Amino acid sequence: MHRVWRTIKGYVFWTYERGSFHYDVMVSLILIFIFVGPHVINFKDQPTEFLPGGIKVTSNGAQGRIYQVDAAQVDAQDEAMVRVNFERLLRPVAGAVRIERIEAVRDKSGHIVAYRAWARK
Repeated sequence: MHRVWRTIKGYVFWTYERGSFHYDVMVSLILIFIFVGPHVINFKDQPTEFLPGGIKVTSNGAQGRIYQVDAAQVDAQDEAMVRVNFERLLRPVAGAVRIERIEAVRDKSGHIVAYRAWARK
């Protein structure tokens, strides 16, 4: 049992000499994680895409996409006007989409800096 713990301790603290069996096992495990891990493990990171006009797009899986624009581009006083202006901004770059919900993005002091919309085609 003592030998098993010594082996595990060697792996954790990387004490094996280069070229030894255990060193090769550790390097192989790291390479397997690097090349196979992203295909097996869902890290839930989505690439962000920027459309013309500074529109930020993130995939929301099968539920559609999330669009974000600066508040200055939307320029609205109420929620209905935000929706209309947001759709007007999206139409040339995203085509006909149905906006399911819109949420204001606020900075630390509570000022609206952008709007985020969940939409489907």
